[in-house]
Order: sequence, then structure tokens, then C-alpha cells
Amino acid sequence: MSGGLLLLATLCTSLFTALLIFLLPERAFRARTGLNLGAALVKLSLVVWMVWGLSRGHEYTLEFPVLEGLAFVLRADALGIMFAGLSSLLWLFTTVYAIGYLEDSPNRKRFFGFFSLCVASTLGISLAGNLFTFLIFYELLTLSTYPLVVHRGTSKALAAGGVYLRFTLTAGLVLMVGMIALHVLVGDIRFGEREILAGLDPDRRPLLVGLFWVLIAGFGVKAALVPLHGWLPRAMVAPAPVSALLHAVAVVKAGAFGIVRLVYDIYGIELSAELGLLTGLVAVASVTILYGSLRALAQQELKPRLAYSTVSQVAYVVLGIGLFGPLGTIAAFSHLLHQGLMKVTLFFCAGNYAEELGIHRIDDLDGAGRRMPLTSLAFTVGALGMIGLPPVAGFFSKWYLGTGAIQAGMPWVIAVLVASSLLNAGYFLPILGRLWFRPGPDHGVGEWPEERRLGRLETHAWLLVPAVATALFSLMAGMLAGMPFSPLEWATRVVNTEYLP
Repeated sequence: MSGGLLLLATLCTSLFTALLIFLLPERAFRARTGLNLGAALVKLSLVVWMVWGLSRGHEYTLEFPVLEGLAFVLRADALGIMFAGLSSLLWLFTTVYAIGYLEDSPNRKRFFGFFSLCVASTLGISLAGNLFTFLIFYELLTLSTYPLVVHRGTSKALAAGGVYLRFTLTAGLVLMVGMIALHVLVGDIRFGEREILAGLDPDRRPLLVGLFWVLIAGFGVKAALVPLHGWLPRAMVAPAPVSALLHAVAVVKAGAFGIVRLVYDIYGIELSAELGLLTGLVAVASVTILYGSLRALAQQELKPRLAYSTVSQVAYVVLGIGLFGPLGTIAAFSHLLHQGLMKVTLFFCAGNYAEELGIHRIDDLDGAGRRMPLTSLAFTVGALGMIGLPPVAGFFSKWYLGTGAIQAGMPWVIAVLVASSLLNAGYFLPILGRLWFRPGPDHGVGEWPEERRLGRLETHAWLLVPAVATALFSLMAGMLAGMPFSPLEWATRVVNTEYLP
């Protein structure tokens, strides 16, 4: 199979699946399940094939003109395939989880149809070869996630969906304005053609600075950078699989990935440093990290606490980008993967507590570790990783961020990281204490808010297996960090081959 056809097949796997799901009747549960799982496995296999090919020097490109001087471009490079690999792997687990979670829910056809469109949008963002193609899939991601956010159809869900649309569509408009202005200035820039902007006359530099921050604003909404984060906590009214989708797999990651592309593939890290843009990114990221952690500490419900944790944790990626030097870059790229694994685990577990025991508030978690030990063990792994404790993968992200800050001559960033880790401990350790060290209803103290027996295990296997699996991946990504094709090793490979300043 040629490189272009492989890219097209990877993208169309989800597009065709979405079309077929929309055509199936609502009651066709088995056919829909088979389509979802089959497409997820095929997509993951195709991405693994491209990973293997890229490691051996193969090229994958597809391009056709749209207008004079403007083309639709798909291209698999080391950075894009890293994001595609994360989204494909986590989508497989999220698909399994969603099948179990929505087993008795109405409108499953609509949910899984748009779910598959989200997959296609995220893969398109991963494989986009220029800003124009990126913008197409970026907006498609907004439109395909809205029906998932409002899936429950309640007034609260519809209100949250309205906020989500206002934020993200405005961000898309801002991004389009920046893209058009950049196109007028220099034409169609392909990702990786950093020399075009670097070669402009010095008198154009103020314009470049302004356009950079316009584009950052467009990406920053989905990346949940303060003060553009307001949509994310409100979107927690969505079902747990959608929360996992927003925080760990698609939307927030798409924004962070867009910032990575902007700095490394359009402006170039050296030009960004010369223009003084990186210092601004570090400042914005530092404020977001501390603000998100402080707001998480104040939340009494589990999902909103995890939502504000995402605001803080995704900003680590932006912080690493702003640290001029290879170590900061490695930290940014690896945390893009590590945070996805850990956060999807936490949202799977939160969904399990809600479905099995009716738990939504943190103060209802007392003793849940004895009632649901595997779910609680998975939650513990994810939480310790977020704090940054070894051997979970999150430790290596923070280690490289710290050493990258010293390398960049910004030792004050260490104080931000230490404060963030202490705040992370402040809002995660009390949860772990309630799970494992407080008596629960099974010891004669009160009762669960709404207990259901979903299976012979502690909960339905469709819900339990993804949470345990992603927790194991989070552990393996840390314990086997030096092995070939680990997230840290692949991030290092990307930096050493293409993105070393």
C-alpha cells in the first residue's frame, strides 16, 4: 500500500464506520459493537504500521490542491504519528468503556456515530500537513463533540453544550483569521518549513509576534489555558466516556498539539525564542498550572476536580514548549502522552464509581477501595502519576521539566513545579485516604448513594478492563521509559531527529 493510500485508509476507517453506524437501526447492538471495535483495532494497526515505517525511513504523504496556492495535505511525521498513536490506543479503550457504560442508554446510534467522527477528526489533526488542513479537522472536532457533550439532553447538558460551542467556535474563527493573515503574508506553509518565517524582513517581526498570539488564542481555548478554560469544567455534565474523550484523547490534546505545531513547525523554536515568544508561553502556562491546581483543591465533586486538574496538567505541555532546549521539548512531548494515559484512567474510574455505587461527591468515596479494589487501585496509579511520584509515567514528565527549566536558565520554574506537585498531592491524597483508610457501608457505616450490581466482578467487565489496562500502561510507560517505542523514548527520538533547537 502506498503512503498516501495508507493515510487515507487510516482516516476513512472512522469516517466509514460513522456512516454505517448512522445507517444501522437503534436496536442493532451487536452490529454496532462489532463495527466500533473492529474499526478501532484496524485504525490502531494502521498507525502501528506507520510507526514501523517511519522508524525505517518511509514517507507518508497525500496532497491535492483546493485553491491556487492552497492545498489539502496529509503527512505522517514523527510528531504527528506520536499523537495519532496516543489517540488510537486510548480510543480503543474508550470504545470498550463506552459500549459498557451506555449499554442501557437511549440514542446509542447517535452517540457512537458522532463518536466515530471524533476519531476521524483527531486523526486528521494528527496527520495534517499544513495549517489549512489542521483547521478543517479542528472545526470538525468541535462539531462532532457537541452532540456528545449534550447527549443526556438535560437542561444542564444543553447549557453546557451552548457554552462549549461559544468558546470553541469563537476559537475556530480566531484561528481562521490568524491562518488567513499568515497565508496572505507568506503563502501556504507546510508543517516543518520553519525557514519561511525566519527569512522574513526584520520589519515584519512585530506582525509575526501579533499573529503568533492570535493563533495561540485560537489553540488556547481547546487547550484550556487560563483565562480561556471556562468551557471545560461545565462540560463535565457529559457521560464519563465523553469526559475521558475531552480530557485525555481529543479536544484538550488537540489544542495543546496545535500549540506544539505552531511553535516547532511554523515559527520554529529558534525564531520563537528570538521574538521573545517563549517567555510569554512559560508565563501563561505557569499561571494556568497554579490556577487549575488551586481550583481543583476547592472542588467537592470528583469529575469537576479532575476537570480542573486537566487545566493544570495540560499546561505542563505548554510549559515544556516554552523552555528553550531539548529537555523541555522532551518533557512537553512525553507529557502529551503520559497525561493522556493517566487522565483517561482517572475518568474511567470516576465513571465506575458513579455507575456502580452512584458516587459523584468525594465525601461519598469512604471505603470504596474495599468494595471496588481494582478500580480504586487503577485510580491510585493515575493519581500518584499526576502528583509526579515514581514509577508512574508522570514522574518523568516533571523530572524533564525541572531539568529543562535549569537548562533554559529559568530556575524559578522549579518553584512552580514544586507548588503544583504539593497542590496535586493536596487534592488527590485525601481521595486515596477515603478510598483505602475510611470505613464504608460494607462496615456498617451508612450506605452507598445508589448501589447497582453490574456484573459478577466489582463492576461490569466492559467498564473495569479499560480502567485497569490504562493504569497498567501508565505504570509501564514509567517503569519501561528507556525501552524502544516508549512514550519517553519516542519523544526523545522526535527531538533528536527533527525538533532539536
